[in-house]
Amino acid sequence: MRITFLGTSSGLPTRQRNVSGIAVQFPQRSEWWLLDCGEGTQHQLLRLDELRPSQLRRIFITHMHGDHIYGLPGLLASLGLGSTPERIDIYGPPGLEDYLKAVLRYSETRIPYPFQIHTVETGLILQEPEYSVFCAPLDHRVPAFGYRVVEQDRPGSFDVEKARADGIPFGPLYGQLKAGQSITWQGRSFHGRDYVGDPIPGRKFSYCTDTTFCRNAIDLSRAADLVIHEATYAEADRELARRAKHSTAAMAARVAAEAKAQALMLTHFSPRYTPEAAITLADLLAEAQAIFPPTMLARDRLTYEIPRRIPAPLPLLTGV
Repeated sequence: MRITFLGTSSGLPTRQRNVSGIAVQFPQRSEWWLLDCGEGTQHQLLRLDELRPSQLRRIFITHMHGDHIYGLPGLLASLGLGSTPERIDIYGPPGLEDYLKAVLRYSETRIPYPFQIHTVETGLILQEPEYSVFCAPLDHRVPAFGYRVVEQDRPGSFDVEKARADGIPFGPLYGQLKAGQSITWQGRSFHGRDYVGDPIPGRKFSYCTDTTFCRNAIDLSRAADLVIHEATYAEADRELARRAKHSTAAMAARVAAEAKAQALMLTHFSPRYTPEAAITLADLLAEAQAIFPPTMLARDRLTYEIPRRIPAPLPLLTGV
């Protein structure tokens, strides 16, 4: 899975950062998904040749604040004027459907491709053969949802060399063993479990914004390969975070640590943190790393490839 950050600012864009949006690409699939769509998202997409607008398939919106949705009507309209997608499914909180229909009606915009809006509820909201998506409410000033995207586990690798060394001829028998079945060849029995490694765990990531520290963010992030979490404020500005129901970098780190995640990516930074300010993004990073060392800072148009955790190879059997 490949994550590209289209905007990392909260509230309003800055000269360096656009407002919220991330693109998700999948291995061996032509489609990609979008999570949140702040104003200017389609401008960011124009700078990324690998994200073809016609291949956008699903959009997930966290909540109805403008820095997460103002770009959506414009993007949908622009897609209708070029290489249109086959279909788009849009997932989001109550109010999203009314908002979109009102904007399209009053602007007299016609969308020439099929799209459907799904109002999300807690739990599983999408089940595909390869991927599942879950959501849960977060703790913000308006109804907001976090998302968890899970790739299904893949079968373990088949040890061709071991099968060949045991005299099993290449062909259908290999397929049976790889499927975990037992076979008989030349009077000997062979078991699939001896030739197939452990399943390759599917990758998973969570997307939690906007929210203050909450248990649902931890639950969405359990054992995630990557937690993408808002870090609007530094701990020095904790009172601002409390009033606005946003997170500090330390809160985001606590979520990742308690969830036993592999890595944390901070995003959704207040415009107050500039290179010239008394507190900078480097300070937010240090604050989080003191709690959860594998923390990174997102930046606009950063692409991060979520690594696959490959199981250890089958042990060599001796004396058999």
